[in-house]
Amino acid sequence: MAEVPRPGGSPGRLPALRLVLPLLRPHLPRVAAAVAAMGTAAGVLLLLGQGLRRIVDEGFSGTGAGGEASLDGHALLLLGLVVLLGLSTALRFYLVSWLGERVGTALRRRVFDHALRLPPSHYERRRTGDVLTLLTADTEILRNLVGAAVSQWLRSLVTAAGALGMLFVTSARLTLLVVAVTPLIVLPLVVFGRRERRLSRAAQERVADLGAQAEETLNAIGTVQAHGHEAADLARFIGAAEGGVAASLARVRVRAALLLSIILLGFGAITLALWVGGHAVLSGRLTGGELSAFVFYAVLMASSVTSLSELWSEVQRAAGAAERVGEFLAVVPEIRPPANPVPLPASAPGRPVGRLAFEGVRLLYPSRPDRPALDGVSLAVEPGETVALVGPSGAGKTTLFGLALRFRDPDSGRVLLDGVDLREADPAAIRARIGLVPQDPVIFGADVAANIRYGRPEASDAEIRAAARAADAEGFIEALPGGYATFLGEKGVRLSGGQRQRIAIARAVLRDPPLLLLDEATSALDAESEAAVQAALARLARGRAVLVIAHRLATVRRADRILVMEAGRVVAEGTHDALVAGGGLYARLARLQFAAG
Repeated sequence: MAEVPRPGGSPGRLPALRLVLPLLRPHLPRVAAAVAAMGTAAGVLLLLGQGLRRIVDEGFSGTGAGGEASLDGHALLLLGLVVLLGLSTALRFYLVSWLGERVGTALRRRVFDHALRLPPSHYERRRTGDVLTLLTADTEILRNLVGAAVSQWLRSLVTAAGALGMLFVTSARLTLLVVAVTPLIVLPLVVFGRRERRLSRAAQERVADLGAQAEETLNAIGTVQAHGHEAADLARFIGAAEGGVAASLARVRVRAALLLSIILLGFGAITLALWVGGHAVLSGRLTGGELSAFVFYAVLMASSVTSLSELWSEVQRAAGAAERVGEFLAVVPEIRPPANPVPLPASAPGRPVGRLAFEGVRLLYPSRPDRPALDGVSLAVEPGETVALVGPSGAGKTTLFGLALRFRDPDSGRVLLDGVDLREADPAAIRARIGLVPQDPVIFGADVAANIRYGRPEASDAEIRAAARAADAEGFIEALPGGYATFLGEKGVRLSGGQRQRIAIARAVLRDPPLLLLDEATSALDAESEAAVQAALARLARGRAVLVIAHRLATVRRADRILVMEAGRVVAEGTHDALVAGGGLYARLARLQFAAG
């Protein structure tokens, strides 16, 4: 089953920018204050033109003390306007930057929360590097949009409109010359803007490709170096980086052409208006102050339009980022809580919980539609019982674990936990009753205590130490430089395979679940540690349901029942001795392993 888009699909390109609007609602007072500061700054900027006109026409025209007083008064007025402009601009900058940071953080939280809710099967089809790009590059673009581009775009729009109005007030005849080229300015915005939007999306996808490749290579750095593959991987990375450069430069070329056309047309119109206005001043139809004010407003309008064109490019770029984020958030997880989940029954005296049952389960992977991963599997694990799954790779053992954790749903049949169909229960409630020790345990970039406490964040230090002791991990933990406070490095690189596995076992011990899933939990241990851990697991298993995947048959000889799986089916069931005596696949595997031992 694949995740499906939410009803209505993903948002369109520019409408995708609406993605950030709900995130601004909690901060409406600051939004209003930012808009007020922006309006004040734009209004004061327009008043500067009138101050310039008065200085030229009144301040420069007088002589003697009266003329100097007039000039001084108008200069002080201009200075006051400049101070007000500076204060309102600084306030606007602070407020919109604050909003950008809050919106960016909220958007990252929303994306990460959604990523955590998608089942593991989603990441089998999509690179985690793409999600990391959404969390970093794409959300950063949207943060910049809110924290700078939108307010600057609105300010430039208001300023351009105000400057145009003041141009008409100053000289309608000269204004018509400027307005005549406006359609020529809008045309490049439309033509180049569409192209840049497509190219921005392509450039962001190349960044995602680059991040995914780097992540994959660095996560396997030991394999890379062991095979002497550094040069080949570097060449591959450089090739991907050059592809990203090419995509980005294509967008830059379009943007440069847009800026060129805007500047030539906008300031060309101002030059023409200045030439015509100069003749009007010489003929007495216009004062020098009016022409100065007109030039000020014309330059203000042209620079605002140029800024609009640049910011439009940022809006187009943000639209591509919002589209990518919106598409990701539009994915509906195939595994999600039902509208009215059925509660799992509570434990009671004489009625322990943790019973796991598979009834006629059949599952097909989309990548292998011709061969079922599970084909009519039925089995049950009772509280206090240990059931082992054995068989060749690809037999369906791990798939059963995924179904028990409700990482997937079966195509047919049912999986029951304490009598409740998992599809009718809350996945969080299901997983709260299960302890998992995988074959390849995950160790996080934190200290020992945090790694053991991962399944039970509220656990005390004493409980953590008791869990480590039960997992035969206390000895090597106390030998670490910082004991339980020792940082283990990314993916636990400072530990051996056996030590990582014992940390995972301690994590399961601390969780104290009624149902245990053990995937070859002692495969990386030496004989002495394996014996100690097996004893600890035996104590832990008392009164619990335990389902074990084992490739080493010696580890499951004492299981209550052993199920032999092959090609997605249970082909035999019994104790170790009975299965060996009965011949078949298990007897053959036992003969090979014990003979090799």
